This record gives sequence, C-alpha cells and structure tokens, in this order.
Amino acid sequence: MGLIALDTMMIIKKITRYPFSIVISLVLWQCLGGSFACASGLESKNYAQVIEQAKLATVGILQGASAKAGEPEYDVSVKIRGTGIHLGDGVILTARHAVERSVGGKKVVPKEIRVLTDSLRRVSALRLGANSYIDVAVYRLQGDTSNWPISDVQFAQQAVTYGDEVFTVGYPMGRGPALSFGQVGNPNTFLSTVKSRLVQVDLSACRGNSGGGLFNHEGQLVGLVHAIIQTEGLESERGCSRFAFALPGMLVKRVIDALLTGKVPGFSVLGIHLETLKDGSRWVLGVAKATGPSRHAGFKKGDILVAIDELTITSASQLKNYLLERTEPGQTVALQVQRGTTQRTISVTLGKS
Repeated sequence: MGLIALDTMMIIKKITRYPFSIVISLVLWQCLGGSFACASGLESKNYAQVIEQAKLATVGILQGASAKAGEPEYDVSVKIRGTGIHLGDGVILTARHAVERSVGGKKVVPKEIRVLTDSLRRVSALRLGANSYIDVAVYRLQGDTSNWPISDVQFAQQAVTYGDEVFTVGYPMGRGPALSFGQVGNPNTFLSTVKSRLVQVDLSACRGNSGGGLFNHEGQLVGLVHAIIQTEGLESERGCSRFAFALPGMLVKRVIDALLTGKVPGFSVLGIHLETLKDGSRWVLGVAKATGPSRHAGFKKGDILVAIDELTITSASQLKNYLLERTEPGQTVALQVQRGTTQRTISVTLGKS
C-alpha cells in the first residue's frame, strides 16, 4: 500500500501543469484500471448494507408472560425462544414450532405473540395463519407503526443450489441478534419433521435460530431456518451445530401468499405409492399402489414412471418436489409411463392434501 500511495503522489505532482480533466482521468484509472481497491471497497460497503437491512428486519420471538395492566414493563423478564423476520407491512414470518405452546398436552399456535425488535422494542402481533405441513407461521404486528422494525426484504426469484454463499440472522440460545455465514450443501434433502424438501446448509445455528431468514448476497430470502442435527460434542456445545436445515424460500412464499389472502395452503396429491423396479440393467421408479387421483386415472401396479409434463423423472424426491412446488391441487398433469413394452401418457387431476 505504501508503494501505491507513493506512486500516486508522484504522478499527481508531475501533472499539476496539465488540465484538471487529465488529473481526474488518472485518479479514475487508479480506482478502476490500476487497482480494484475502490471496487472491492464499494462491494464490501454494499454487502454490509445488505447485512444491516437483514439484521434490522429480524425479530426475536418472546416467551413468558406479558406485563399486565398497571404493571411496569421493565419488570417483565426478556426470554427469547425463536426468531422471526419482518417482511414489511407488519407481516412477521417465523417457524410454527418457534411459537407453539403446550396447552392440555396439545401443541397450539397462539393467537397473539410478542416480538423484540433490533431497537429493543416489544411489539405485539396477531396470528394470520400457520401451516404444519412445512412448519410456517405468519403474524401481523399491532400498535404504532413507528415501533415496527425497518424492513426491505424480498424473496429470491431463484432457488439456491450447491455451494451458494448464504447467511442468517437470529437469536441462538435466546441471544442476539447474531449472524452466521456459510454455504449451501445439499439443496434437496428430507427430514421427518416436515413433508417438503429442505435445504441443508453448512453454517452455525443453534436452538433459537428457528424461524430466522436465510439470505443470499443480495439480502433476498432464500429460506427459513427450520432445524439442526445435533452432533456429538462438549456439554457447552449442545444445542448448536453446523449441520442446519432451512425450508426453501419459494415454497415458504407460496404458503404466505395463501395465508395473506385468507386461503388454506394446499399441496397436490398424486396418490402413487412408489417402489424401485429392475428394468433390464437399470433401476427405475414404478407404481407399487395407485390410490385416489392416480387410481381413477388408470394407473396400475408395475407401471414405470418416465416423465411428468415432459420433464424426465429421475428420482422419487424430484417427483415429490415437482408436485409440491410447481403444481396446484386441481391441476391436470400428464405422466408418461411404460407398461410392458409400450409407453403411454396418462392425464391425472391432482388431489389436495
């Protein structure tokens, strides 16, 4: 850096007798052509702004009793059980299990919750809806809008894939807001906790991160933190892991759009129970049992699935993802199957889960 600064001073000294435009050109050359320092500095500044916006939009989901009428607010202890994200217009997105409470031995989603903003304000929010199929809950903030967290968050238009850099903001172990950075591992994995696919990410997450946003470099939502798999470690490390999972952003947006319009989110049902069959020297997906829509459409045991809407079927998970994320209940899809030595196309009107 010392040599660069010295060279610049020498150049400026030599051209003091030339027009001002030449000086400007040389300064710009130093910034754009001779060095990438200006560009990288600008990029760092922009990324810092992206992170700050995500941080401001993130809230903590509070647990414990609220202050009663006439009681001082400062006497109420602050305990954070999960994370949420303000999408704008007072809409709070979080994980269903981050707000669930046990009442009479049953898990219920409360009508009202309280959140803690980045500016340390407590704000009440009323339930708009929740969905257990993919573990999502949506609330709307109440009260003075000046107390609401600032938000400039949008969903990404494209799904993440292997190696994409991501970050999350949340309240791990009830503390924060804390940031964690990492990369996407397997964008197509499954756990028994939800029916949809999950995105596996390599970043540090703990209990309390659930419901927090997973963001790309542009600050767009690409997922919602759902769970971690606890690995063996020290007692002090329990509750945290670098083996984290998030709900896909595009699927979460679909559920939110339904809830905000007063609809019950529904997912397509094909009704085919799959099995792996040997076809010559290769293994293929076949029909083990046809129920509901597929039975009415005429599928038979032993049919080999070839394609859906002209998209080649490569695995059971790929077919499931297509139905969940790219179709609607009541939609008609065309499946190409092989029955014996012939191929045929069967149209199916999808049911609803």
